[in-house]
This record gives sequence, C-alpha cells and structure tokens, in this order.
Amino acid sequence: MDIILKIIPVVLIFLLGYALKRLNILKKEDGDLFLKVVYYVALPALIIISVADVELRLNFVFLPISAVLTALTTTLISYWTGRILRLPRPSLGTFIIGSTIMNIGFTLPFFITAYGKQGLARITMFDFGNMAIIFTFVYWLACKHGATDIDQKVMVKKLLLVPPMWALLIAVLLNLLKIPIPSFINDFLGMVGWMMTPLVMLALGLYFSPRMVRMGPVFSATFIRMILGFACGYVLANLFGLEGLNRSIVMIGSAAPVGYTSLTFSYLENLDKEFAASLISFSIIMGMIITPALILLLQ
Repeated sequence: MDIILKIIPVVLIFLLGYALKRLNILKKEDGDLFLKVVYYVALPALIIISVADVELRLNFVFLPISAVLTALTTTLISYWTGRILRLPRPSLGTFIIGSTIMNIGFTLPFFITAYGKQGLARITMFDFGNMAIIFTFVYWLACKHGATDIDQKVMVKKLLLVPPMWALLIAVLLNLLKIPIPSFINDFLGMVGWMMTPLVMLALGLYFSPRMVRMGPVFSATFIRMILGFACGYVLANLFGLEGLNRSIVMIGSAAPVGYTSLTFSYLENLDKEFAASLISFSIIMGMIITPALILLLQ
C-alpha cells in the first residue's frame, strides 16, 4: 500500500503534463526542453550523488550485461516477426529498433520513488549496457534499414558524449577511491538531480498522443519489447543468480516501454516516423500499468 501511495503522485504528474498540453499552456516541443535538462543536467547530477556512496559489489556487473543480452534477444525476435508481418523496409527498421530500445528514462521516476538512491544507482548501471548498445548496434540497424550511409565517426561520437555514462564513470571512480563529495556540492547536485522526476513525467505527458496507426504491428512490437523483454529479464536474473533489488532491476528494466530514441533514429535515417510515434504512445500507456504493477509484485 505504501508503494502505491508513493507512485500515485508520479502518475498524476504525467496526467498534469497531458492536461497542460490539452489546455495549450504547454506544447509538445516543451517536452524536448525538459528532457534536455534531464539528460544533460539532472540525471548526471543524480547519478553522481547516488552511485558515489553506494556499496559496489561484484555482481553489479551482471546489470549492464543483462541489458545487452535482453536487447540482442528482442532484436532477433523482432527481426523475424517483422519479416513475417511483411513490413516495408522503413517500417521494419522502426519495428526492430522500437522492440530493442528500452526506455529506462520512463522507469527512473518509479524506481526513485520506490527504491530511492539504491534503485537509481543500480538501474543506472543497467542502463549503461542499454545505452552502449543503442548508440552502436541499434544505430547501425537504423542506418541499415534507412536511406543514409552509416557514419562510424558519428556513432563513436554519440557514444563518447553521453552525459549519464560519464557521470556514472565519475561516480564509480569517486566510490572506488573513497573520495568524499564536499557537502555544498552534494547539496547542489541533490537539488538539481531531484528535478528529474517531475521533468520526465511532465515531458511524457506532453509527448503522449491518443492518436495511433497500424495497431497490429504496434501491439506486436510492444509485446516483444515489454512482455518478452520481461521474460528475458526473468531468465537472466535466474541464470546469473541475482537476488533482491538487483533481480527486480533486471526484470523491470527489461520490461521498460519503447525508448524515445527510436523516434529520433527514425527521423535521422528516414524510417517510419508516424509508426514510431504510435509505438511510443501505446507503450507509454502499457508502461503506466505494467511498471508500477511489477514494482508491487516484486516487493
């Protein structure tokens, strides 16, 4: 019951964002600004203060490994499913990357609310594997199904300039070297970092659209990303002998909705953008139900 009461305000912020868009007080484009602040400022700050003082254990290495293995498995399944559905090349590309990319940013407010710093620190390590495969293998898949040539330098640059990944490396270094963060810097990072939950949920509310197309492929891709993703997480958690919070992180993270990067890649590589937008909107609806439910079930 306590978890439900903690999660309800998070859902209400999402509904507030959608209401503000419907009332023309905020626009969808404002969500881009909110997510930029989260990506470049709030999330890195929160990662540093969360990971720098958490007890790191050897089995944490299974978190990013699980993310990579889940992504590869859903990629393979979505490739053959898309071929069976006989999707045109641009739509097939969007179908594959949408089924692969985990929207960990969506799950973060729920993890922070339910598990605090410990939850954030571990889901960040899980997301390390997710981001690594997004900006390498998944981007290559988008290019392969798109109309432009693959630019290896662009892929390397994107991977090297991911602020949350640098924040994680800095935090791990501070942790291992036992370097304390000065109190005034820690307070500053805390104030900046805790903006993340309201900004992410407001942005999701602004992005959400009830208008959807091609519901058959949309449902199929969401099923692969979330339901089969959860199944992969369950198998990997058992395979690696994960327990407690690590087990929950892998299973819930693997069931995350479709990532917004799928829309970005669809735009950059001339894939099916309308299909990507519908896929993201539908998966958000499912995520608002499935993510809190899994947190409750895995308590």
